[in-house]
Amino acid sequence: MLRGSQYHEEEQLEVSIMSVLAYFDLFNFPITEDEIYLFLNRRCTMDCICRALAHLNERKVVYKTGNYYAVKDDYYLAERREKGAAKAEELLQIAQKVSAWLVKFPFVRGIAISGSLSKKYADENSDIDFFIITQTGKLWIARTFLHLFKKLTFLFHKENYFCMNYFVDEANAEIKEQNHFTAVEIVTLIPMQGDIAFETFYSRNAWTRHYLPNNVLRVTHAHAAKPGLFKLAIEALFNNAVGRWLNRWLMAITAKRWQKKTDQGRLNARGIVMSMVAGDGFSKPNPVNFQHKVLEDHQHNLDKLTQRLKLSVA
Repeated sequence: MLRGSQYHEEEQLEVSIMSVLAYFDLFNFPITEDEIYLFLNRRCTMDCICRALAHLNERKVVYKTGNYYAVKDDYYLAERREKGAAKAEELLQIAQKVSAWLVKFPFVRGIAISGSLSKKYADENSDIDFFIITQTGKLWIARTFLHLFKKLTFLFHKENYFCMNYFVDEANAEIKEQNHFTAVEIVTLIPMQGDIAFETFYSRNAWTRHYLPNNVLRVTHAHAAKPGLFKLAIEALFNNAVGRWLNRWLMAITAKRWQKKTDQGRLNARGIVMSMVAGDGFSKPNPVNFQHKVLEDHQHNLDKLTQRLKLSVA
């Protein structure tokens, strides 16, 4: 028989596992044992996780299809993920080439893949989302150069390969919204360019270990960002008082334009209100419009699944 403390620990582990599954269930995304370990909110051995999953599966609280676990008994979810992984491999190859081009732009110091593609999933409608680190004090100049270039991609119907939605500069590398959602997004980033920039970024965001203690941040894919003559020339032109003034002016007019879109309730291709938070060292989607909703939906989902867990014991 299990002692009281041991039983309590196993019960807590099961709730933690259900929390992971409840989160990814929001995206209809079944996950493997290894992924459950990485996204767990407590330190634990793989043996303990395997035993807990077997117990949960036996009680029909969690379902296993192939190598994947989910809270829904739906074979299609595993099939969907397999197909999504194959499509993601195609887009990752394209993303590697695109990032190697984007890092040549002035004041860009690091580029990583974010969004669903960073979780190794894509479908026919997926974009390539990029997380970009810039030189301190030059984010808005860098962003403007990149977005002017993106306008040209519409002529070739390749704009979905150049979704640059989240920028920080080197002085603002620490993400201010520190919660489960942002922790998952940070640890799943795939750095492509700028190894030094991402080493600094990860050191500034070591707080993610509070939420995901088994997930160690490592730069494994990023290449060194080597500046070309064009990049060096433009940076020399704007690394002065004129550049500082231009950076502030570009921030002001961009923020005003985005505020107008928000006030009009305009939606992006995903049906989310177009809203951006702008500052001297960051440009990012407003967390209220998606991030907060995911956190609320996760808690609601977890509450329902915890109740299912209790009923399975009764």
